[in-house]
Amino acid sequence: MGNDKFLARSVGVLLGLGLAGIFILRRALRLTGRKDNGAFIEYFELLPPPPPPPPSAPLPLSGLTFAIKDIFDVEGYVTGFGNPDWASTHEPATYTAPAVKVIVEAGATCIGKLHMDELAYSIIGDNKHYGTPVNPAAPNRVPGGSSSGSAVAVAADLVDFSLGTDTAGSVRVPAAFCGILGFRPSHGAVPVVGVTPMAQSFDTVGCFAKDPAILRQVGHILLQLPYVDVRQPRRFLIADDCFKLSLIPNEQSVGAVVRSIQKLLGRQVLQHVNLGDFVARTVPSLKDLQKEINGGSDLGALSLLRTAMQILQRWEFKLNHEEWLTTAKPDLGSATAARAKAALETSSHLVPILQRIKDEARYAINDLLKNDTILVLPTIPDIPPKLNTKADSLEEFRSRTMDLICIAGMSGCCQVTMPVGEHDNVPMAVSLLAKQGSDRFLLDTLLAVYATVQAEDKAVVDQHSNLSNSNADAAESAKEKGNAAFKQKDFKKAVSHYSDAIRMDANNATYYNNRAMAHLQLCNFPEAESDCTQALNLDKKSVKAYLRRGTAREFLGFYKEADEGHKRLPPALAFPCACGRVLSLV
Repeated sequence: MGNDKFLARSVGVLLGLGLAGIFILRRALRLTGRKDNGAFIEYFELLPPPPPPPPSAPLPLSGLTFAIKDIFDVEGYVTGFGNPDWASTHEPATYTAPAVKVIVEAGATCIGKLHMDELAYSIIGDNKHYGTPVNPAAPNRVPGGSSSGSAVAVAADLVDFSLGTDTAGSVRVPAAFCGILGFRPSHGAVPVVGVTPMAQSFDTVGCFAKDPAILRQVGHILLQLPYVDVRQPRRFLIADDCFKLSLIPNEQSVGAVVRSIQKLLGRQVLQHVNLGDFVARTVPSLKDLQKEINGGSDLGALSLLRTAMQILQRWEFKLNHEEWLTTAKPDLGSATAARAKAALETSSHLVPILQRIKDEARYAINDLLKNDTILVLPTIPDIPPKLNTKADSLEEFRSRTMDLICIAGMSGCCQVTMPVGEHDNVPMAVSLLAKQGSDRFLLDTLLAVYATVQAEDKAVVDQHSNLSNSNADAAESAKEKGNAAFKQKDFKKAVSHYSDAIRMDANNATYYNNRAMAHLQLCNFPEAESDCTQALNLDKKSVKAYLRRGTAREFLGFYKEADEGHKRLPPALAFPCACGRVLSLV
């Protein structure tokens, strides 16, 4: 972006009435020097029909503005699909996508098209040709994709809501990265006519907003469903194993949601599930895929489900775009080019197995969510990657994210992601997932719990702030006393001082780590193992805690478990403890 060749593809002229009385206003616009966080590729206006005269009610979205991902057709405009070579080899659309049209007819004004990742084949949010839209919630981190501009435009308050598409996370991921709401409808619930296809078995039209009432209203209009009475969820299933995949401490990510559910509906509606074990039991064809792929024996059930989704996605992408890729030979970014190449090399021999897996997953997960059940899981496994993160790290992040994203993709279920505070000053997100076809129920549930979740999160922040102001200095002082006692080899006194620090601040991983080291010196191995586990619950990236727990487990005779800590430990970092045995010091 910022290059003179990227000019708006329009001239300043009012065309007049379009389909269904929608005014189409084109504006000439140079895309250099704009203060829109790099979200927009093109500005124009699709104006709603005139409001009905009183006493008729105003149109439901009257007065709201929105923008659309550059994957939707708009009459008279070229759909760019995130790549200039695509734009230069395609003609202007001859009609407007029904999903866009129905929103305008409901009273909202569309003000333009938004940037996206190339060919919708990424969840990161970067684009070789147009640049990376700036994440308003975390400017030094990627915004997420492929509906990058759609998320950024809402997060930056440039529009009230936006439309995007979600094939394998392209609404849910950028919404989570930018700290806003994102809704992926049930597969097939919203027409994808007039939307450039990525992989039809998974393609959905979704939306973004900050306000849950707006998201619900837009969702209802997209779904075109008749009114039904609001239903209260009968059960919330917490996907414990999925939260363990997350590097964000569980209490931070899901705690506010659990407390809100208890406050609103009572503890009795909360249940827990190991989703990976459930999928392994109920999707038997995963074993057939495991035999077919190299390294399949090393994958868990969710990773196998993700692999099935990715292979089927590649196959359908190939069917959709092989001719254009081989004839146009487009200039693609390296990551997109690698995925396009893998797609072109994909054969059909696994498709029958993949379809069986998809059918089994759809039946099993929808059966799990029957009787007004909501599944609660992390949207993403970690906070957004930083800008300029190395390609191999981004690919590893993408794979871990897809382990979570594939659940809705392979089941056809609807999913909404919502912000739940921050970790390291970066947005966190939790998702609610309902069975296929329960979209209205899901949006109603979001509206019912959202305010309480935000209040619970604020209460925790305020509590931590108060703790920081009143007890942080005292806790740090106790820790320093513990450090001094440790250096003097008075390990019992060190344990006592570290315990004082923990009593004043139980959410500091360092205090548990230090007390664990003192316990190791005293050969209190069960206590050391327990402290390290607590430290890892608070900070899953703590190498010290992993290594010290490995040491404790080794002395307890848990050699297999200890290996996770010792396999990375240099031999030089070892010394004798007070009881004459050798310990590892980090």
